[in-house]
Amino acid sequence: MPLNTLLTLPNALGLIALVNLITFLLFGVDKIRAGAGAGRVSEGALLTWAFLGGTIGAYAGRALFRHKTRKQPFSSHLHQIAILQVCAFVLAGGWMLTDAL
Repeated sequence: MPLNTLLTLPNALGLIALVNLITFLLFGVDKIRAGAGAGRVSEGALLTWAFLGGTIGAYAGRALFRHKTRKQPFSSHLHQIAILQVCAFVLAGGWMLTDAL
């Protein structure tokens, strides 16, 4: 199957939604485990999932579960990832717009 048939907008949106759901759930699991004193989800894993496209899920998980909201440098790293993704989105949008003209 050619790659361009897999790289469709619905597939991309579905993948992003899945990554955000996983990221959101990982924040919930980590909060539950933190309260129970059980093994935790590493900050590296949480940030990796955010970097892979789960930033919205990370911010939603932080807000809903009130988890890792003041933790430094975790919060700074998450903000940096969000800024990087916004810049990448703007650049990609500009590239697509100039390509369409």
